[in-house]
Amino acid sequence: MNQWLIWGAMAAWTLVTLLVAVRAGRDLRGGAAEFFIGGRRIKGFVSGMTYAATTYSAFMLVGLVGLTYSSGVGAYGFEMTYLLCTVLLLVVFGPRFFVVGRRFAHVTPPELLANRLQHNGVALTAAIISFVMLIPYSAVQMMGAGFLVEGLTGGDVPFMAGVLVMAVLAGVSALWAGMRSVAWTDALQAMTMLITSLTALLYIAFRYFGSPLEFARTIERSHAELLQLTWDPNLFIGLTLPWAFFALTNPQVSQRMYVPDSPRSLRRMIMYFSVFGGIYTVISILFGYQAAALLPGLENPDSAMPVLLSRIPAGIGLIMFLGIFAAATSTLGSLILTLSSLLSRDVVRIFKPDISDRRERTIGKLGMVILLLAGTGFAALRPGLITVLSSMSSGGLLVMAPTIVAVFFWKRVTAAGAMVSMIAAGLLTAGLYISGWYPWGIWPPVWGLGLSTLLLMIVSRFTSPPANAAEWLDHLRQDLQAAGFTRRKRS
Repeated sequence: MNQWLIWGAMAAWTLVTLLVAVRAGRDLRGGAAEFFIGGRRIKGFVSGMTYAATTYSAFMLVGLVGLTYSSGVGAYGFEMTYLLCTVLLLVVFGPRFFVVGRRFAHVTPPELLANRLQHNGVALTAAIISFVMLIPYSAVQMMGAGFLVEGLTGGDVPFMAGVLVMAVLAGVSALWAGMRSVAWTDALQAMTMLITSLTALLYIAFRYFGSPLEFARTIERSHAELLQLTWDPNLFIGLTLPWAFFALTNPQVSQRMYVPDSPRSLRRMIMYFSVFGGIYTVISILFGYQAAALLPGLENPDSAMPVLLSRIPAGIGLIMFLGIFAAATSTLGSLILTLSSLLSRDVVRIFKPDISDRRERTIGKLGMVILLLAGTGFAALRPGLITVLSSMSSGGLLVMAPTIVAVFFWKRVTAAGAMVSMIAAGLLTAGLYISGWYPWGIWPPVWGLGLSTLLLMIVSRFTSPPANAAEWLDHLRQDLQAAGFTRRKRS
């Protein structure tokens, strides 16, 4: 594809998203909560689309397509497990984050942990783990754009050009009006992702196979091995387990449970995300099968989508390019916004509790710039399969899952138990990934989750829980009933 078409498309898309961000900024009010979570005033549709756009990133149309290309139907099971678990977690924990966030004015997920366990060290620990694990994940989004522009133009537009354009666009969108501009641009980008990908999928099916039905027959006849589950159980569990808890452990998505303006909007957020996720997952998997049929023998599975787009007419390829670029940009913007809120709320505010809202926002904006620079540097290293890199990031965050579940359902959980479990299990998970040692073939996230759960239970049993634990949980039950999420028990 001509490089000037790519440059023109990126410039046009940048202009459109910036106009949306500027419009969103007109409604911006003062305060840290307004900047980082939209003042808890986001409606249901926009909440659902920002959740979807944050979750479904370049990984889907680059990483998941590549994974399907190389391993077939196992990739579908992997991604659908994520979707089903996410919907379940949103139904169970979404109302709890929502009501607790409003009662105690929480802005970040680690704040909730610190409030429940009455220890700022818990928030600091969770924030540090998030920084360590999510900077590589932010780099994944930039890498997706870099691989895409490089593949589409045969190298005429270099890898780092795509990385830098995305970093600038995501940064400006997030800096302009915080969550409000990110949420509005996310809604635009989510719909762009869905429409462009469906258009390209149907075009390829009719143009190269004759019809969607004939495409299915071609795969069944010529690539039957991709319809068989060939994944090793340890591989499936190792990749899938971190994603199963993604909705709880990744702060850029769990923070979205704070933003709806009402219980009704929260329910609609879950519904819209579920529909979007189901459709987008099937589309991504089918792209992988199309690439397998049309482009056999690729050495790098992650190049399947860029190469596929380079073989189709420029107009369709350009439409699809914008969809992938939008997906990665939306996720990156959400990541840096959330991580900057963790920096100002869960790190700086702990050491300077009297910091003003204005100063807090300034620190958050400075943090965005630093995070973008770090992510860009990591992307420049071009680490291996981005699917595995994404799961590694979530694998490290998985060690927080037992603590997050426990604060809502176990009165005896303690701050000491939470910190010891997260730190020890986090170090174990990182060490296993770095060393490449998978004892008995079991992946690091499984070991990390097991150790985290065990240490949380043991240490909590031998330390004292917060004095207000019962009162905190009583308030939670009352707020859930008042908001209509649960029914009062009959006497």
